[in-house]
Amino acid sequence: QVQLVESGGGLVQAGGSLRLSCAASGRTFDTYNMGWFRRAPGKEREFVAAISRSRGTYYADSVKGRFTISRDNAKNTVYLQMNSLRPEDTATYYCAAAGRRGLLLLEGSYDYWGQGTQVTVSS
Repeated sequence: QVQLVESGGGLVQAGGSLRLSCAASGRTFDTYNMGWFRRAPGKEREFVAAISRSRGTYYADSVKGRFTISRDNAKNTVYLQMNSLRPEDTATYYCAAAGRRGLLLLEGSYDYWGQGTQVTVSS
């Protein structure tokens, strides 16, 4: 069992930056592929970014070049650095962990989810 706790959300002006963190419980964090998803008001949850156990990274086209995902296995933490934020990035951001093989851009590939952290970008 893995528990995930996100932090770092908040209110920021367009063009600003935030760094989200996701702290994971357990001793086997380095065996999990990790992802970030988001759900905007009135929309379905969508893939944002993922990082594999071998530190390969994957991004949605909408955030490529602006967001960076990273992980610190010693701290059992995955990060999402978000730069050049836009109002359309406003959403609840969720961290997820995948302990098995699967396409990391698909929700169904993930076994554990955090509760989410709210990001609001004002224009």
